[in-house]
Amino acid sequence: MFQTSNVLRRNVHSQVTDRVGGSIVRGEIGIGETLPPEMQICEMMDVSRTVVREAIRTLTGKGLIESRPKSGTRVRPAEQWNQLDPDVLRWHLETSDMDQYLAKLFQLRTAVEPAAAALAAVQASEEDIARIRAGCDGMDAAEINEEFVVADIAFHQAIYFATRNEFFWPIAQMFEITLRQSFAIAATGSHRPRALIEHRAVLDAIAAGDADAARETTVVLLAHSADDLVRIRGREFETTAPRPARKR
Repeated sequence: MFQTSNVLRRNVHSQVTDRVGGSIVRGEIGIGETLPPEMQICEMMDVSRTVVREAIRTLTGKGLIESRPKSGTRVRPAEQWNQLDPDVLRWHLETSDMDQYLAKLFQLRTAVEPAAAALAAVQASEEDIARIRAGCDGMDAAEINEEFVVADIAFHQAIYFATRNEFFWPIAQMFEITLRQSFAIAATGSHRPRALIEHRAVLDAIAAGDADAARETTVVLLAHSADDLVRIRGREFETTAPRPARKR
């Protein structure tokens, strides 16, 4: 009975956190605005004060709000939110324009992922390389789109973890949420044979310990991935992706 009670309370707490957090990210509660008093939230959502306080603590930990004596609980500027938090990412994803979302995602990846691949080529252990290879093999063996997406995400996550640099790891951890949408779109295209060759090239460069080749093959992979999404969606979006260097 005790365990069931705790589970139910956590579920209610998560629902309240979702509703308030989603409202903040959607802009329904503006930056600098004060949240309604605790008792008002309790009445609006038909929950206990304990649940509301837990939700407030959770949102405070995510950087969305801050409580000050005599001034209430206010929404913090978006620059101070924990933008890599899984819930914050999910709320953004639920409310963002898809093209704008994809553009921002590719801006991040093109700025960071080639460097991560180059570092992985230097730092990766045999276990790390085996993990990257497993992702690549999983893509090759995938019979349905969902299997391909899962393996593709695992491949890219493994590269970030293989840097052996903990500051790269949060990006890998957020991919389960952020990349799933773009990979699910891309998985419907006819480019899969070429994508497999390009992923294998990145794997081979990392396994060979060739940082320059790992960086260059990742640039090629990302540039073509952006092109694939543009073609599939039938519209342009600004990725600022660097184009592969032309051979002279």
